[in-house]
Amino acid sequence: MPSGRRIQISESVAASTGIDEAMIERLVRAFYARIQTDEVLGPIFASRIRDWEPHLKRMCDFWSSVVLLTARYSGQPMRMHQKLPVDAAHFDRWLGLFQKTAEEICPPDAAAHFVYRAKKIAESLELGIAASKGVLLKRGERYIRVPA
Repeated sequence: MPSGRRIQISESVAASTGIDEAMIERLVRAFYARIQTDEVLGPIFASRIRDWEPHLKRMCDFWSSVVLLTARYSGQPMRMHQKLPVDAAHFDRWLGLFQKTAEEICPPDAAAHFVYRAKKIAESLELGIAASKGVLLKRGERYIRVPA
């Protein structure tokens, strides 16, 4: 259950951006529909996700927790992503698709809020994946995967 401070922040974000649970669901569903047909990211997701509906619900919970601080998501995103065969180029593509989708689905202030958070998440995951492979990135460096 979110604390009083988290509720205040959530209400402030919702009031200033218009983000609500319905918008989160529209964005998540449109974004992952795009991911599923993407020639680069689609196969990576398809190799790990058989039933999309539970994943979509989990991602709605994740984004609700990220942008509205609802604490609906509990999980370990880093652990889930560490073994993926991805690097900077994949994160750039993911961000590009996410930004395009957010700008199509959401009003400008909401899209900007989602994209800002997505950039922070992608940066964190990229750093964590690199570190899990024994690569310590310096400020401004990107992770380039060495194919097996």
